Amino acid sequence: MAKLILSMDGLVLKEFTLGKERTTIGRKAHNDIQIDNLAVSGEHAVVVTILSDSFLEDLGSTNGTLVNGQTVKKHFLQNNDVIELGKYKLKFVSDGPAPAKAVDFEKTMVLRPGALRPQPGAAAPGKPAGAPGSPAAAAAAPAAPPPTPQRAGALQLLSGANAGRQLDLTKPLTTLGKPGVQVAVITRRPQGFFITHVEGANFPVVNGKTLDAQAHALGDHDVIEIAGVKMEFFFKT
Repeated sequence: MAKLILSMDGLVLKEFTLGKERTTIGRKAHNDIQIDNLAVSGEHAVVVTILSDSFLEDLGSTNGTLVNGQTVKKHFLQNNDVIELGKYKLKFVSDGPAPAKAVDFEKTMVLRPGALRPQPGAAAPGKPAGAPGSPAAAAAAPAAPPPTPQRAGALQLLSGANAGRQLDLTKPLTTLGKPGVQVAVITRRPQGFFITHVEGANFPVVNGKTLDAQAHALGDHDVIEIAGVKMEFFFKT
């Protein structure tokens, strides 16, 4: 399980395990990681952890958030990344597999005008495996059962500037909403598609019901409302 190691001037102060989907960082006492220093905002940043992936988001802090010396708003955390908040440092340590490619959250912000583009079709099926050797040897080898394919999902925008457009949910993480107003993330997992609140005072609404901070499984033809825009989730056939 991933963790953050808090230090100052090279002295390790405390370790925090990222066992929750949302881990808040800030000066106020209600934060999961409290750093009582005036350089740190009351609610400075949040780390969202979904399965083996964690990403950091600055919550509009006064002095900003740095990762490896660079100011960030959103950042996919990788092993040994160092988050800097004033004089304090939080080292991200993960024993899970490194992500193959960091997700560009700005490119997946589907409510941004012009951001929606049809995704290319499914990849061509792989070549059938042929056993080397004689036909008898090939016949003797038992055939492995084919893996159960994961159902493909998509969103249909029902309102807003992009009404009528469709987004195929082909990435592990797809963010929705408007930064600074309301943001949620849809994750593609082996069990299906889940929506999780990330940012904003208001939580996403699914089929007229306001969600909480936990991940919510999406069903076929669920209607999602976020940042004033409605969209329909559906499984592709």
